[in-house]
Amino acid sequence: METAGGGSVRLPHLRLDELLGELQARLDTARGTWDRVHSLLEAVLSVGRELDLEHVLRRIVEAAVVLVDAQYGALGVIGQDGRTLSQFLTVGLTDEQIKAIGPFPSGHGLLGELIRHPAPLRLPKISEHAASYGFPPNHPPMHSFVGVPIRVRDQVFGNLYLTEKRGGADFDAEDEAVLSTLAVAAGVAIDNARLYEESTRRERWLRASARVTTSLMSGSPRQDVMAQIAELAKEITEAELATVSLPLDDGSALTVEVATGELADAIRGVALPVEGTLVGVVLCEREPVCSLSVDEDPRVSAVPASVTGLGPAVAVPIKSGETVIGVLFLARGTGRPVFSQEEIEPLLNFAGQAAMAMELAERRADAEQLALLEDRDRIARDLHDLAIQRLFATGMTLQSADRFIDHAEASERVQRAVNDLDETIKIIRATIFGLRSRETAPQHGLRTRVVQTVGGAATLLGFAPSLRMEGLLDTRVPRAVIDDAVAVLAEALTNVVRHARATSAGVSVVNDGRDLVLTVTDNGVGIPGDGRRSGLRNLAERAERHGGRLLLSAPSGDGTVLTWRVPLPAE
Repeated sequence: METAGGGSVRLPHLRLDELLGELQARLDTARGTWDRVHSLLEAVLSVGRELDLEHVLRRIVEAAVVLVDAQYGALGVIGQDGRTLSQFLTVGLTDEQIKAIGPFPSGHGLLGELIRHPAPLRLPKISEHAASYGFPPNHPPMHSFVGVPIRVRDQVFGNLYLTEKRGGADFDAEDEAVLSTLAVAAGVAIDNARLYEESTRRERWLRASARVTTSLMSGSPRQDVMAQIAELAKEITEAELATVSLPLDDGSALTVEVATGELADAIRGVALPVEGTLVGVVLCEREPVCSLSVDEDPRVSAVPASVTGLGPAVAVPIKSGETVIGVLFLARGTGRPVFSQEEIEPLLNFAGQAAMAMELAERRADAEQLALLEDRDRIARDLHDLAIQRLFATGMTLQSADRFIDHAEASERVQRAVNDLDETIKIIRATIFGLRSRETAPQHGLRTRVVQTVGGAATLLGFAPSLRMEGLLDTRVPRAVIDDAVAVLAEALTNVVRHARATSAGVSVVNDGRDLVLTVTDNGVGIPGDGRRSGLRNLAERAERHGGRLLLSAPSGDGTVLTWRVPLPAE
């Protein structure tokens, strides 16, 4: 540049350096912004590629930590009550730290602030916020904080929480904007994952219903089909325990017919009273009932042989129309999510379809039974109208012919034949009576009679004996064995009342597929060596008449264990 006097002046190098430095800074900023936008796009694509909801949630937290350069990140899923967290995923904490901290937060304090006011929140120091009330023991120190809500279809699904920006800096407005953008993409990804999960679950329920219907219609035993119902429901809902309980004829209790999974052996065959139990509520109200924790719910934990160490549970009716034919109970492990409405509805539909299939199978069995009874009636008529009349006529002919026989020995033989014909007629008439009496005889199953007998003894004992029933007790035990088993049970409990001075007693009735085993135990004084044995002989004779035996023992030194075992006819 030239001046008026012909000289020249050069721009200061300092000014030029400043301009170059500013240009470089802006280029760096632009490159940094581009890199961040690129990282955000990659994170959005990465989150959107997942279809499994658990993986989607985990990927969202991992992406958020990287995008804002945070040391710790978490995603809290808001529960059905809209006030607490039902799920909490973390990034940055080791397994040892998580174990030392203890249970995850439920949504109080600062975490609850975003639940109550779903809007982005940024803090330079967590402890300075009014809602903060400190950290639990063994929790790592955290200072800076930023949180944003995640919305799915206009509903707040949960919140992203990021703490401790690396380098000791505070989270800025750009961090908040990046997280808010990620939260929008996360909401779409979560919605897609939930729709995929719902369609997959629906397909699994449809396949399960088809399997149950096929099994019932193909003639599989009802006990096996109920076990299949429990196993399928347990598998699809990812439960730890599944049971199917059926009400007794008089409706006073339910018996756990089927149990599968954790603690199944402890509860299988147990008789549950209707009053005060979770399954009893479902039986009476005919609607699903949920429990937040098996251990803390007296409707589950207070019953005999209760299950422990389990968390959320649900019981749904297996009903056809308005009639409840059973109750399906499912329980998850401690710390697992509660059963949501989205899970309960298909579970209820599955139980209803299973009930319909069971009813159709029962109707088919009734039709087969009716055909059998009609066949018996036809046989009885034929025996009466044809066989007896012909035998009677033959006997009359022999008696008439006897007058023309002079030989004494021949006459005696003819008379014996006439007497044999009379005896045969009596046997046939008794058979006819037996065939027809089966149609009108009252059907009191072994289960109902056992419950009634035990309930009657409870008043005399002053306490209720525990009761366990297992196997096909009403359909696979002959009537004569049922009558003797009930008589033995009544006599055994009477002996406990009169002589044992016991404070607890238990009754077990089991069909193991080969034998009917009745066991009565007590913690009383035992049977004295010089005591009367006439009553016990009667019990032994009742077993022996069916090819069984009676055993007495006192394994713990106190009390008595009476075991009455009778073989059952093969199927």
